Amino acid sequence: MKSNLHPALLFLIPLLSSSQTPVSKIVYYDSIWKESTEDNYSYYRIIKDYYTDKNTYKILNYYKSGALEMAGTSSNKDYLIKEGQFVYYYENGNKKTVSNYIKSRPSGKQYKWYENGQTKSEIQYPENQKETSSDSKVNQFWNTENVQTVIDGNGDYEDLNDGFFESGKIKNGFHDGIWKGRSKKPNYTYVESYENSKLISGTSIDSSNIEHTYKTVYQAPVPKKGIKNFYSYIGRTMRIPKVARNTVYGKIYLTFVIETDGSIVEVKIIRGLGYGLDEEATRVLNNYKEWIPGITRGIPVRVLYSLPITIAK
Repeated sequence: MKSNLHPALLFLIPLLSSSQTPVSKIVYYDSIWKESTEDNYSYYRIIKDYYTDKNTYKILNYYKSGALEMAGTSSNKDYLIKEGQFVYYYENGNKKTVSNYIKSRPSGKQYKWYENGQTKSEIQYPENQKETSSDSKVNQFWNTENVQTVIDGNGDYEDLNDGFFESGKIKNGFHDGIWKGRSKKPNYTYVESYENSKLISGTSIDSSNIEHTYKTVYQAPVPKKGIKNFYSYIGRTMRIPKVARNTVYGKIYLTFVIETDGSIVEVKIIRGLGYGLDEEATRVLNNYKEWIPGITRGIPVRVLYSLPITIAK
């Protein structure tokens, strides 16, 4: 796990073609993929043909050095909804990961490499899965010494990846027996028990040395009264300013963070409609506080949520 906050979408600055007609937009990120500016960034994203109406948009991420970090396609130009193949690169130009996605869910085989170009793993994800998350299978795995420790779904797995370490047995492609791991962001250690490829129980210890037990690795944040109640609240609570009534229509794209206590914070307009509608959407969200926070291995975590609000005729 790279961070306790899902990567945020940022404000966009237009790139101009030689004819000065806006074609694409650029997004700036800091070292942990949070909002930044052109004066203080580690990565940037280019959304090709942002100002045209298309079904999919080419997305390119770059390191500050200008080296390509990621190339893929999104079905939404304001939110990254992954569709098709995504290729990630190390800054030295070597491939890091190749994956296929359907509505941002990995599908089919995923391939990984180490920074020196050595093969790392082949992971299998269910195709056309209906659930938001599901088990993946480890087909092949090589350690940093180029020794294959998982062969055709069986063997020993031990990996350190971007501040997250885990190790255990792989049987028929799935976790088996006792697994151990640790994470830097958020900071915790854990021990899990698997049987017949299913998690039976897990125990984590957080940065305050508090112990948590769990039977699910990750739970997404949800409104306490259900998502339908949340949408209904927005519909009945949002007031259209007089200046916008019967004249302004479209979608307000925004993000917000569900805090570890379930409150909504850091509401940000990604693409608004103006005429007081953006401020009203922000007010409405800030006043809805009844969420169950996201939980990773029994520990509450901050989670970024994206939402379009439609102003219909």
